[in-house]
Amino acid sequence: MNRSAGKSKRPRRVPQRMCVVCRSTADKRSLTRLVRTPDDGVQLDPTGKRNGRGAYLCDQRACWDRALTTNVLAKALRTTLTAADLERIQAAQPELDRESPSR
Repeated sequence: MNRSAGKSKRPRRVPQRMCVVCRSTADKRSLTRLVRTPDDGVQLDPTGKRNGRGAYLCDQRACWDRALTTNVLAKALRTTLTAADLERIQAAQPELDRESPSR
């Protein structure tokens, strides 16, 4: 008797992560990871595999703006953000619509 013949394969579990600003949960690949490294400071991590303490941001403009203007990101990364770190984060900010949708 073949036991695997009657069983269907379970779908792969997709890793979930939370945006540090708005606290919404989404697939790991749909969020942007920022990582604090001992040598390079805070960097964008497009692969999601760099060593260091990471924090995730969703693609909403309000989240990126709040991450740059408040200390939410610094708390999540357990560091103090330098001016150079903030410039790198701002340069890495995804191209989002400048206009908010009218309601």
